[in-house]
Amino acid sequence: MADRLSHALRDRDVFLDRLGGRTPAVFLDYDGVLSPIVDRPEDARMTPSMRQVVRDLAGRCSVCVVSGRDRAVVQELMGVDDLVVAGSHGFDIWHPVRGTLEHEAASGFEDLVAETTERLTDEVGSLPGVLVEAKRASVAVHYRLAGADDARRVHELVEQLLAEQPDDLKVTPGKMVYELQPKLDWNKGRAVDYLLDALELTGSDLVPIYLGDDVTDEDAFATLHDRGIGIYVGDAADLDRPTKATFTLHDVPEVETFLATLAR
Repeated sequence: MADRLSHALRDRDVFLDRLGGRTPAVFLDYDGVLSPIVDRPEDARMTPSMRQVVRDLAGRCSVCVVSGRDRAVVQELMGVDDLVVAGSHGFDIWHPVRGTLEHEAASGFEDLVAETTERLTDEVGSLPGVLVEAKRASVAVHYRLAGADDARRVHELVEQLLAEQPDDLKVTPGKMVYELQPKLDWNKGRAVDYLLDALELTGSDLVPIYLGDDVTDEDAFATLHDRGIGIYVGDAADLDRPTKATFTLHDVPEVETFLATLAR
């Protein structure tokens, strides 16, 4: 469904024209961008070469990681502790010098998330191939390794929870995962907007670039559509939804090459 996207590496001249000689401020999703999608979420670790490329780039420009994972978890998987990280889809933002960055959606949802996590754990957490991942500001239920009947049970429970609390809960579907979150007007796009202001990355000599691979990244692509660069990571020919990204990279190795090119 996506219109043809220019390739951020092969269509170099198109990308450089969009960059316009400005300094990039780079925002990176984690899973599917810095690390491949894997069957077990705890195995999604950056390679040493990707870690070095990210460090090199951070020495040249602002780099922020914006992930659906818990902030502490993504930091541990990255093996990098000196970058700005927005975890839980931007609910939990941390700066290596300033510490936690408070914003309007940073608290007030703890009981809701705890109760939802307990319900999911009790009713589907023991099913083979199902993993309930508790996070600070959401709970994810992964079913990549589940059989068809158990995956259907997960789907039915998620629908039931939403029906019971339509004003409090929302779901963000991902790649074989449902993410249940507080029903607040906050997402990766709002988080990027907040970070641009909080980190003073709003000058005319700067251009924000966001790399993401999933539906949750579309809010960030939309936020930056008219003032930055969105890069969809994946096979754009198979993309089954409209996208506000303007460029594409095929996979994580291409992301590494692209970031290394920016760093140089």
